[in-house]
Amino acid sequence: MERGILGSRGAVQILGSKTGAAMSCGKTTSTSFTCSTKHELNLHVNVKPLQLVTDGSSRLAYKTPVLKNQWNLSASSSSANVVTTFDDDKGVPSSFAEEKIGVLLLNLGGPETLDDVQPFLFNLFADPDIIRLPRLFRFLQRPLAKLISTFRAPKSKEGYASIGGGSPLRKITDEQANALKIALEKKKLNANIYVGMRYWYPFTEEAIDQIKKDNISKLVVLPLYPQYSISTSGSSIRVLQNVVKEDSYFSGLPISIIESWYQRDGYVKSMADLIEKELSAFSNPEEVMIFFSAHGVPLTYVQDAGDPYRDQMEDCISLIMGELRSRGILNGHTLAYQSRVGPVQWLKPYTDEVLVELGQNGVKSLLAVPVSFVSEHIETLEEIDMEYKELALESGIENWGRVPALGCTSTFISDLADAVVEALPSASALGTRKPEDTGSSMDLMHYLTKMFFGSILAFILLLSPRLVSAFRNTTL
Repeated sequence: MERGILGSRGAVQILGSKTGAAMSCGKTTSTSFTCSTKHELNLHVNVKPLQLVTDGSSRLAYKTPVLKNQWNLSASSSSANVVTTFDDDKGVPSSFAEEKIGVLLLNLGGPETLDDVQPFLFNLFADPDIIRLPRLFRFLQRPLAKLISTFRAPKSKEGYASIGGGSPLRKITDEQANALKIALEKKKLNANIYVGMRYWYPFTEEAIDQIKKDNISKLVVLPLYPQYSISTSGSSIRVLQNVVKEDSYFSGLPISIIESWYQRDGYVKSMADLIEKELSAFSNPEEVMIFFSAHGVPLTYVQDAGDPYRDQMEDCISLIMGELRSRGILNGHTLAYQSRVGPVQWLKPYTDEVLVELGQNGVKSLLAVPVSFVSEHIETLEEIDMEYKELALESGIENWGRVPALGCTSTFISDLADAVVEALPSASALGTRKPEDTGSSMDLMHYLTKMFFGSILAFILLLSPRLVSAFRNTTL
């Protein structure tokens, strides 16, 4: 029987007892959800959680430079560099069975009704990891977020209305949490699973409060983003770091953060499984172009802030294609980035431009792969399935297919469970955040100035057509 705190808005889902529910969650069409299960794979994987060095410096040895630049944490651990792999048959060490284990799943969140759209957008743009203003001008963050969210809400509402009136992300993430709990129980690990959304209910802060109330003794943090970006995993982790800085319980709680997991065999093989299945639906599978579409980030994040997202995404595509080639699938492929906003430069090439170019170059069959998403939401259901499909067909592509998001695919969920188990030995208590010198003052001032004026210019250019239209309407 399932037990949880779910119910009304604002509740944090906790899966704290045994349940017999099947692994099933969202597929690609509208807001109805069906099961996506595949044959089991024999998985031997290596997790890359955030680990601790024991050289006396008591600093977290993060995998990406951008995290080193964001915070410096003190920590203590006698076995910080130990990463252990466990087989299902062997289960987990008895010491873990005696502890109260928690797993915090982090995700973006999404409006559940059309009335939620504007406040959801406000929360999104009020995040300093999304709109990156210099510290001196942070007082503009919330007014700008209010302005942008107000102007963007009508268009965004149209998108959510087209997929059923709201985002299915919370429902799917809850189902993934439930499936993960079952998978962990099969590995003889009982854990409370918490869902924390960054911009909508249940918020990450609510999940953190519940973890404290439940007196969890060891916590694994698992962002549901395969690749790390400062605007996704980094933003959610920052919320946790702020809590650690202020709360004595969390500063002493052993925590392991799985920063990114795109390189895991289970994820790579699960993605290859889905691609292979969808290719078989084409009349001439060998002629199909595999089109990876990833969510974009502003180019300045990569060039100026050191975001590893682009490098990780390219590495991810290489791993998936390598797995497909090992199966004899030799299709051509390309990578592009979607969902850019405003006139500032984002990661290129852009999805819409590449689709037009492929059609002009004679590509007739295309399989779209939403590689940065593990759940269906507006970027897959509306942007890819509707906007990009229509653009592709108008550009000369005749046969269109789309790989579903992983959802609760059994091999994928099993691998996430492996990642959690493997991360447990590296859990260590985190101390308070301390400032860190990230470069020369001249370089820092140059970067902050460019970011500030670039952001202001972007806002003006983004909003000016609507502002002009509104002004004309009031004067006519």
